[in-house]
Amino acid sequence: MAGLAADNLTCIKRDRVLFTDLSFCLSPGQLIYLRGPNGAGKTSLLRILTGLSAPESGQLMLNEEPLDKVRDRFNQQLIYVGHKAGINGALTAMENLRFWCAQHSTDFNAQQAYEVLARLGLVGLEDVPVRMLSAGQQRRVALSRLWLKQAIYWILDEPFTALDTDGIELLETHMREHVANQGAIITTSHQPLSKHAGPFTELALEYRL
Repeated sequence: MAGLAADNLTCIKRDRVLFTDLSFCLSPGQLIYLRGPNGAGKTSLLRILTGLSAPESGQLMLNEEPLDKVRDRFNQQLIYVGHKAGINGALTAMENLRFWCAQHSTDFNAQQAYEVLARLGLVGLEDVPVRMLSAGQQRRVALSRLWLKQAIYWILDEPFTALDTDGIELLETHMREHVANQGAIITTSHQPLSKHAGPFTELALEYRL
């Protein structure tokens, strides 16, 4: 099956089973909305998909190949935006993006970066240390990566955190366009996705005692 497939994943944290025998496939052209209460294992699952954590059992496949064997190839096709912004407060937005692109072997185009930051409502703030920005503006800096790197898979953990209504609509529209262009997204959110995000499939996790 084409895409990123999870086969019978089990995750245990601090002696508590978060989920067990979880199987699904994230395919190009698909948006999966991962929902569930706090503590259900949403972030743990996303970290497993990115390779930052390992499952207790089960495996991941990429286009029917074990993900462990093609991890470098997958990382080239991946953008992960975690719950935290993942930016350096001492650096400016432009410096953060330049550093991130270098980390991810992505060519940095200053003109493109300025245009993306402008699109995200950060005109005039591109060269200000991000610690001086509001939480919503910092989130926009983090999300600007989604416009800078060509990647098939987006793994997004609470990407709408601190965004205002306009910011949420802008991101959802970009998500819909990405999926329409055969991108694949799995995202968590404490708020339901709106029509701007386009069609999506729900994957629900339950809190286990």
